[in-house]
Amino acid sequence: MGPGHRVLLLGEGNFSFAASLCEAAASHVVATCYESEEEVRRRGRAAESLRRLRERGAEVVFSVDCTKLKDYFLPGKREFDCIYFNFPHCGRKAGVVKNRELLAHFFHSSAEVLTEEGEVHVALCNGQGGTPADQPRREWHNSWQIVAVAAGAGFILSNVHPFKAETISGYKCTGYRSQDKSFCVEGALNHVFTRSLPPPCFKPTICKLQLEGQKVSFQVPQVLVDKINRGFLELNSNHPVRTVKEKLTAELSQAFLVQNLDHCLSLLHQGHLDSVCHSNIFWISLSPEETPSTEEMSNGLANAAFFPHVDFCKDTEAGSVTVQEGRHVSEQYYLRPSLLPDVQAVIQRGAFLPGTLHVLSGPVFRKCRIAPYSVPVFHEVGFACAVTRGTEDGCIQMLVNGIKTSVHSLHQTVSGLKLSIHLQEATSFGTTELSDFAAFESQLSKIEYFICMDVDTPDSCEKSSCVGIIRTAPYELVSTELVVVFASLNLDLLTMLICGIADWRMLWTSDTRFLCQFPRGELRLFKIFSLYPPSYEHDVSFWLPGGEQFDEVAFHTIARQVSGETVVSIQLIDSFQQPETGRKSLCYRLTFQSCDRALSRQEVAEVQLLFRKEINQRLGVTLR
Repeated sequence: MGPGHRVLLLGEGNFSFAASLCEAAASHVVATCYESEEEVRRRGRAAESLRRLRERGAEVVFSVDCTKLKDYFLPGKREFDCIYFNFPHCGRKAGVVKNRELLAHFFHSSAEVLTEEGEVHVALCNGQGGTPADQPRREWHNSWQIVAVAAGAGFILSNVHPFKAETISGYKCTGYRSQDKSFCVEGALNHVFTRSLPPPCFKPTICKLQLEGQKVSFQVPQVLVDKINRGFLELNSNHPVRTVKEKLTAELSQAFLVQNLDHCLSLLHQGHLDSVCHSNIFWISLSPEETPSTEEMSNGLANAAFFPHVDFCKDTEAGSVTVQEGRHVSEQYYLRPSLLPDVQAVIQRGAFLPGTLHVLSGPVFRKCRIAPYSVPVFHEVGFACAVTRGTEDGCIQMLVNGIKTSVHSLHQTVSGLKLSIHLQEATSFGTTELSDFAAFESQLSKIEYFICMDVDTPDSCEKSSCVGIIRTAPYELVSTELVVVFASLNLDLLTMLICGIADWRMLWTSDTRFLCQFPRGELRLFKIFSLYPPSYEHDVSFWLPGGEQFDEVAFHTIARQVSGETVVSIQLIDSFQQPETGRKSLCYRLTFQSCDRALSRQEVAEVQLLFRKEINQRLGVTLR
């Protein structure tokens, strides 16, 4: 804590910790205890500590209840930059439940007197916190569950380190209410909490665009509201995804003449997807442009995202688009699931320059099941080049060499861990071995090679990841002697592997503690700012509607939507079919966990109730 900072200390026993801190820091210290001054002065060292505090201008307040902090300070003096509470305890033989309740009330009280950027430090005896930092670690039910308790008041655990009593000059730990028998501080840990972003409130978002001269709009799927139009790849962005894309392009420009085609990309595609499972697509219903009502805008009920340069891809057999007042446009539109149709559209226009490397990039959207590396949206970059038939293998090798060089260069600036990139023939993979990314790409068209990446660390993403694909296709529109080589990379997954980001959701966080780790777009090893987030499990069981196929992808998508991407796992744990009627029942276990914000037990319970309601209404299941 620096000069001008206000520090609040709670539950001081003999005030020896407060006196030591006051002498070591230039901050303004307010030291408090639960007992009266008369009780405290009967304790050894207390009188001397109080004298030292007052000589240095510290405030000392007695009989302070840590669960009602705002009652003890005037409005102008309520904000503290740091709050310390060392070894809180209800006293005597209070069990873990009582002490959890004490911490819960304390955190709620602290939230009322802490600055926005402030910290709460809580020191606990070894094992009490219930985090993996405790060695040995107690069983969860027998711990104080401090991270989950703090989450209920909007705090996340941002740091945890040993509480080294021996390094604090003059400090002597006391016991409950300054009893002579002190707490055991060997192996004790100091837990540092910071404020979390509040739970998100996603308003309906309307996307407006020009479509063949007509102004049309559509409502963005609710699960994508916080992910569309984020601008990660724009020129003024410092997002690491853009840095990776720019480094890749710069390296490949050493071997190719590069032309950027991002300006002609389409957000919407139209036509038929015969080879792709339709439940994996975000289908869109277009309407003539409608302005939200004045009431909706004034109440903040609607957002608008404008895409003035958006065109669309369409199947040449799908026919023209007509917009009739008061009616929906044809529903054969969908958010682009891949950049491949955009490449094909450019090829059909004969706009490819042989020998030039054409670069396309942008977010793509796919419905998918909830799994660690299955994402409903990610940033794709594509490199396409038309070459003479028979030379495509050389072009592929040049592309792969450029990708290898740039990724190795980026990774070396971030970490010394071993990394390797290699090609694997698509025929060497079985269907069950493919990741969701690779499996979806395989549905679009034939793949020649998968681009795989290995990182030698258990803390990063899965050890071997498919980060891209390579295809070839004839360029007969211009010449039968030309072949187009197209390499596609999952920029999000690449960025995660390079920077050691274990959770894809972190790339989309609105918490500034993420982007501030990459100043001016510099890549660094990512440091987690929410440690040991609590997880919660809820089961849901239901009868399936008779005679209908259960759409599990839709089930997962509803879970993504209502939870704000806090469901990290869905497992089928039971299946039952009535012999007499053939009626089928399923039971799923949902695991909730957030990677960047506080997630409380109460919030999860409310989400679970909403989820049950949504699947009943949208999937027609009968809840049990």
